[in-house]
Amino acid sequence: KGTKSAKRRLKKLSGRENRWISDVNHCLSKTLVQKYGANTLFVLENLNGVSFERTDLPKALRNQNKSWAFYQLEQFLTYKAHLHNSEVVEVSAKYTSQRCPKCGVIKKDNRNHEKHEYHCDNCGYRSNDDRIGAMNIQLLGTQYISGQEQPKFELTTNA
Repeated sequence: KGTKSAKRRLKKLSGRENRWISDVNHCLSKTLVQKYGANTLFVLENLNGVSFERTDLPKALRNQNKSWAFYQLEQFLTYKAHLHNSEVVEVSAKYTSQRCPKCGVIKKDNRNHEKHEYHCDNCGYRSNDDRIGAMNIQLLGTQYISGQEQPKFELTTNA
């Protein structure tokens, strides 16, 4: 459906968005490699199958999150990291935002999405939920360096 001119316009806008995202990914990957230098291990979450669909957001924001090119960012970072004797490893995203980095308990209810807060009801540790995820991803990276090929967290209720 739609006129030829409307289809042309949509195609033009789509190309512009793709070029913009590609540029952002190039700039971000370049900045990361320059900031951390040679011999760095970059640890990324494997976001395959992760849905960013949120019904509480306006449709425009839902589409914005859905169209972000995570795979492209990983590819750009990988080739730039290799040029600087660095490495990129992908780890499982499972439980990274639900696991307490202090006591190791994994509990979904400890994370408050609205307040972006994590509070462990086992040990009392409290922090921003994104920071919790980053701390756990860093731990998985440390496990990778220690020789564990595919580090991941297993669901347990006690550490």
